[in-house]
Amino acid sequence: LLIGFLLQVGHEPLPPTIGRNVLGRKVLYLPGFFTYARHIVEVDGKRGLFRGLTPRLISSTLSTITRGSVKKAFPLEDMEHVSNKDDVKTSLRKVVKETSHEMMMQCMSRVVSHPLHVISMRCMVQFIGREVKYSGVFSAIGRILKEEGILGFFVGLVPHILGDVIFLWCCNLLAHFINTYAVDDNFSQASVIRSYTKFVIGIAVSMLTYPFLLVGDLMAVNNCGLRAGLPPYAPAFTSWIHCWRYLSAQGQLFRGSSLLFRRAPIPAACFPID
Repeated sequence: LLIGFLLQVGHEPLPPTIGRNVLGRKVLYLPGFFTYARHIVEVDGKRGLFRGLTPRLISSTLSTITRGSVKKAFPLEDMEHVSNKDDVKTSLRKVVKETSHEMMMQCMSRVVSHPLHVISMRCMVQFIGREVKYSGVFSAIGRILKEEGILGFFVGLVPHILGDVIFLWCCNLLAHFINTYAVDDNFSQASVIRSYTKFVIGIAVSMLTYPFLLVGDLMAVNNCGLRAGLPPYAPAFTSWIHCWRYLSAQGQLFRGSSLLFRRAPIPAACFPID
């Protein structure tokens, strides 16, 4: 969790190393997950790897409880499984109904759990400036209330929700149309293929919606009094759209999406060929 977020913020404390790509050309690679983890242990000890873990666990627990409560309060009526092409309209209505219900649960759980998510992000990002402003859940709640008010708990919420909604609809609708039109019911392994369709599509769609996650997380720590969220380390964004446009102009909308093979933003042509 910590390493992924520090990469999102753009914290690169270690120099890149020269390596070769699949074509044998020299390129610069930024330190991967394990090298970064060793650096954190050297600076903070093994406990440093677990910064922000407590509020993150509370956030996940609140999310799970909220989803369960919403599901009980607004149960989805069971619908008969439909996959025949003659019943496309019926099956599409089923997908829309299920996705709408899932979207409601996800949005509610996101709203309830987001305040603890914000606290978790701020606890993590203190690694960069060696700060102790957010040292515990209750003290963090009091500090945010005092300095930013209630709205301080929901910075970055909008891009997170937009990302969740886009992911759900794209994933479910694409899986539905692929299973309906691309997978033949007469094929012996049709049911197996259908069971993996949503999983595979989910991986692809999650990459497309990653910028929403990145922007939401960056807004959670932006201009909150911590070094990593203030100039000159980072601009003070006026809104999440401002943050999105800034990252887009810098070509950084997918920053931190990879933990292992990370190319430095320097062309390989900068290096002499042996």
